[in-house]
Amino acid sequence: MNSDSFTTFKKNASIATVYLSRGFDKVASWVTQLSWWKFLLFAALVLAAAGILQETLFSSEELVIEKVSRHNGKSTKSSKPAKGNTNIRIDDTGVHIKTGTYTYDGDDAASVPAAATPTPPKAEAEAAGAATASPAPPAPPPPPAAPAEPSPNAASLNLSLPPDAAQDVNQAINDAVAAIHEAAAEKAEQQVARYQKKSSEWFVNFVLLLLIGLFGTKALMGGKKRAEARAQAANAAAEHANLQREVSEAKMQMIQAQVEPHFLFNTLASVEYLIETDPPRASAMQKRLIQYLRAVLPQMRETATVTTLGREVDIVRAYLDLLKMRMEERLIVDLQVSDGLRSAAFPPMMLQSLVENAIKHGLEPKADGGTLRIKAEVADNKLRVSVTDDGLGFGAFPSNGTGLGLQSIRDRLKLLHGAAAQLEIAPNSPSGVCSTIEVPYQVVGAGKTKP
Repeated sequence: MNSDSFTTFKKNASIATVYLSRGFDKVASWVTQLSWWKFLLFAALVLAAAGILQETLFSSEELVIEKVSRHNGKSTKSSKPAKGNTNIRIDDTGVHIKTGTYTYDGDDAASVPAAATPTPPKAEAEAAGAATASPAPPAPPPPPAAPAEPSPNAASLNLSLPPDAAQDVNQAINDAVAAIHEAAAEKAEQQVARYQKKSSEWFVNFVLLLLIGLFGTKALMGGKKRAEARAQAANAAAEHANLQREVSEAKMQMIQAQVEPHFLFNTLASVEYLIETDPPRASAMQKRLIQYLRAVLPQMRETATVTTLGREVDIVRAYLDLLKMRMEERLIVDLQVSDGLRSAAFPPMMLQSLVENAIKHGLEPKADGGTLRIKAEVADNKLRVSVTDDGLGFGAFPSNGTGLGLQSIRDRLKLLHGAAAQLEIAPNSPSGVCSTIEVPYQVVGAGKTKP
């Protein structure tokens, strides 16, 4: 094998290997995705189809063997002479055996060369009598014939037999020829039957090996393929969750950065008014505003998903102190958060959002104002923080907000704790709204969260 042939062979082998590998991977993936009962149903269908094909392709019921028979000493014509052919002819005159390159048609004497045909004795006598009865003029002597050269491949034998013996010999030869043809036909039938049996066995074994290979592939590679599928699904779910978390955090950072415009404007307007009318009170309000901004601005710059309940309560207290200076006696604050719960883990800016909703939609529109109660407690290893107001309640005052604040809280709780956290909003008695955030109780210490 020269270098070009070897290079071509190597290239073709590489291509064939790649296609076989791809085909095996596709078949393995398809088989491993099937459930076991579907695989067993597929195997049963394959066996049924194999049985039908075996019955159709390898059935020997309609096998036809062409037999060559001889009747009355006559054989079928041959279109081509056969070298070394032997012709046996039996008639009333005897047995005539001729070998050579000639082909004879049964008992047709015309096919035998004239030189080889003997003249019967009776015919010779009749010819001699006719010659003595009527003398004929002398015939010209025949031209000299060329000397006959015997053919090395031709020979003839003529035996004279009585008529009865000739018939017996003819019948015996016919029976022997028929027996030879029957034996040859039977042998051919046996050979064809053996070939069909082997082909049928090879076909059935191939189908069984195919099913065994598929079964082994499913049993051995099924776990690997399922693990890969689960890993891909988990990666996709993790990427989706991370994307949702990033979106939610972006929304939360927006909420953190958006210090209520109307709240700031109203507070600054109040400070300006009090500077002219009540400078000491204006100074106190300015100090409260600075305290609030000092508590909120660091939270805006951070991207942490969890902070402490104490830090959130400090931000809310600064916010409520500013509002109390504006609303004065119209706002009553009841803060029920123990010092032991200040280190509990709590998502940032959620408590601030609930307090802003209670003030904006419940207490500020109400002429007499009302009470805002903030309460924290632990029950069943869950931290429950509730914000309750006795303001106007649901739907009493038209809202000009987008309604994304509460939905953002729900989305963030789901991303952080799944089904272990929730936001409940219920009407308060006799009026107002009660909003409650429930999260798993965890303690933040030494820079990390501990359950």
